[in-house]
Amino acid sequence: MIGSLVNMAKAQDTVIRVSGKGKLDSLKSTILNQERLIEVFTPESYKPGSIDKYDVLYVLDGGNWNTGLIAQIQRFLENESYMPPTIIVSILGIDRNKDLTPTHMDSWKTSGGADKFLSFIKNELIPYVNKTYPSNGDNTLWGHSLGGLFVMYAMLNEPKTFKSYIAVDPSLWWDNVYLPKMAAGKLPALANLHTTLYISGREGKEGKTMRIDTMEIVLKKAAPVDLIWKTIAYPDETHSSVRLKSIYDGLKFSYAGYSGPIEFHPMNGIVLKDKPIKIWYFADPSKVRYTIDGTEPVLTSAKIEPEVTLSSPVRFTAKAFTNRDRYNKSATGDFKIGPVLPTVAKGKNVKPGGFNYAYYEGEWGKLPDFKRIKPVQTGVISKDFDIDKLPRQNNFALLIDGQLETKEDGYYIFALDADAGSKLYLGNQLLFTTDSLHKHGKSYILPLAKGFYPFRVEYMHKTGDRKLEVVYITPGIMNTKDAVEIPLNLQYSDH
Repeated sequence: MIGSLVNMAKAQDTVIRVSGKGKLDSLKSTILNQERLIEVFTPESYKPGSIDKYDVLYVLDGGNWNTGLIAQIQRFLENESYMPPTIIVSILGIDRNKDLTPTHMDSWKTSGGADKFLSFIKNELIPYVNKTYPSNGDNTLWGHSLGGLFVMYAMLNEPKTFKSYIAVDPSLWWDNVYLPKMAAGKLPALANLHTTLYISGREGKEGKTMRIDTMEIVLKKAAPVDLIWKTIAYPDETHSSVRLKSIYDGLKFSYAGYSGPIEFHPMNGIVLKDKPIKIWYFADPSKVRYTIDGTEPVLTSAKIEPEVTLSSPVRFTAKAFTNRDRYNKSATGDFKIGPVLPTVAKGKNVKPGGFNYAYYEGEWGKLPDFKRIKPVQTGVISKDFDIDKLPRQNNFALLIDGQLETKEDGYYIFALDADAGSKLYLGNQLLFTTDSLHKHGKSYILPLAKGFYPFRVEYMHKTGDRKLEVVYITPGIMNTKDAVEIPLNLQYSDH
């Protein structure tokens, strides 16, 4: 939790069903004068009727050949917090040689239909998906081989249609490098769009035949500064196998900087004059900026470090910048000058070995007023106490209280990982209330003296997974950044 505060081209025209919760759908295209099949995969977390909206990933050459692989990798990236839940639209093909090529070549009899296919995607397919499925209108286009060629064609000709473009081993050799030749004149239209472009290929002689290097030269000369682009050549890959790494790296690049809620620890607190504290940031700091004057960070603000020293009262704001502005996130903590929290006299009848607890049953919308209800069970938080062994697993509350003994003068950090709405008090002062945004719990720093302090946790659980953990860092272990449970011999109760 705090502990280390966070120790955490074949023909593809056959309709092949992708494993998973895909929905086979179709729409009549006036532009193409044909019925077009798509298969749509909504995120596992999506519940029909909810107001949640999602980015959409459009996959050319749909079916298991591409979409099955992409769906698995996308879920992995989502679970690792590298990208958000996403709708995947598998565009099933009829004549890929026609749809994906920008010009006609006599040796490819049906070639040259990319203009109409792009018009179909922009003017018919995307509006249909936006109307029928929970799309937020933020789109990515993925294509391999001729599909990669089409990805580049789409970016250069309709740059506002997609936010991100992923071209995997694109056939840029097409028609005597037709696209690289036209690119210089088209790239300026991408200015101010903050588009991302990922082009992958292969090392070696065969890889060079795709002419990705030719496009790279043009990009270096003509790409606007806010086009975020990258080319990469993978060693020891084939035209087919290059898809695996390209999907993973391409999607990660498209969402570079994406993460769960941005967290630093401690999150808030009280500081002493001329007694500096350190803010710890445990995630990738490369795209995170911070300010200490209450203003919103910008890309030119100071880069966050794993440790940031604060020597005066500040409003500390950290902001993670991503390749998709929609997912930029920030968090703010207030660190105020204050006195050492005063100790209290040790209670006459208290003894060490664990805090008191009182267990209540009921259905509440928020923390109940514990003074107005009677507990079903009381006891002491011993080493054998287990929240999962309480009489109820749902719809209950706990009041944990007693006295905490501190053995050192100095800064302490307290953290609570618990259901949203739970509260932690020290010295009858509310340190914080938990919420659903911070997956590693909330934390608070304050100066304490040797002695005794009233301690209280108010906890309520409705349904679902239960979690309740209180940890702290004392002055003597502050440099380790490893939070520990409060030892039972420092927990005092009157039972």
